[in-house]
Amino acid sequence: MPPVALEPATRQSRLAEAARRWDALQAAQPDLAPAVDLQRQLLGLVIDLMDVFEGGRLPRLSLPPKYLAAKLARGVPALSGEPIPLPVPVLTPTLIRLCEELAAGGAGETAEHIKAALVETRMEAGSLLSASLARDQQTIRVGAAHRGLAPDLVWLVAELAVSPFAYALQEALFSGTGDSALGAALSAWSHGYCPACGSWPAIAEVVTGRRALRCSFCCFAWDTGSHGCVYCGEAGDKFITPSSDAAVVESRKHRRVEICNTCRSYMKAVDVHDLSPFPLVAIADLETMDLDVAAIERGYSRPPLRDFSKFASR
Repeated sequence: MPPVALEPATRQSRLAEAARRWDALQAAQPDLAPAVDLQRQLLGLVIDLMDVFEGGRLPRLSLPPKYLAAKLARGVPALSGEPIPLPVPVLTPTLIRLCEELAAGGAGETAEHIKAALVETRMEAGSLLSASLARDQQTIRVGAAHRGLAPDLVWLVAELAVSPFAYALQEALFSGTGDSALGAALSAWSHGYCPACGSWPAIAEVVTGRRALRCSFCCFAWDTGSHGCVYCGEAGDKFITPSSDAAVVESRKHRRVEICNTCRSYMKAVDVHDLSPFPLVAIADLETMDLDVAAIERGYSRPPLRDFSKFASR
């Protein structure tokens, strides 16, 4: 199937939609108020940074459509293994601010230590951001642990800081592909990981019956064309949806969890009127956090990101 198109969004429309959803979430689940307040601050920084790239500040990429189409045909995401120059001076101030907001929002000294490592250049911002864009979890985890920093928090701040750049890159590469060879390759993409960056989806959003997997990093929306486990492809009896065994996981009319007993993983799915614009997929993830808890309590999890380094070279 062809990629799922997102409606155009402006900074103001994103902020208005985000505010509406945060207010509704906080009213429905008051216990999430601290998480909502923190997310307001973090995504506000991300949206501000996105304005820079939507104004056209992107590098020239030597990634011809036919080359990308051939890459996708091999199951390799478009951005994997590519030497993409990062605008480190543009991204670094937001990276620092994210650490500050996390410190104020409850991460305390753990986030302050990450900020200090960046400011004192004990951890080089460019290397960290490049590893995040490359989706290299192992390098970031090892580097953080070596410096006595919290790996998950280092991953989070880097991902948030570089995500507007990743979103702008996939928009530049994939928008307007139409009936081209690249458009055909995207239409034929049947993998559960993102064809742009290789990340797993954060959630599946279903609009009038059509299921769109939403990348947790660059916000790309795609449809695998089949209904099965996005991680291992299981489509038999071991792939369970609420309609087939509603007692297994938390399920409501418009929100549910799909689980796989082959790889012991899960995926959240929600029915929506419109797809979430970037970076509001993070809000959809927070809105359904209770589904994560229900799945994890029953022994299901999300797998680590795939490593495409062996396959991404030209």
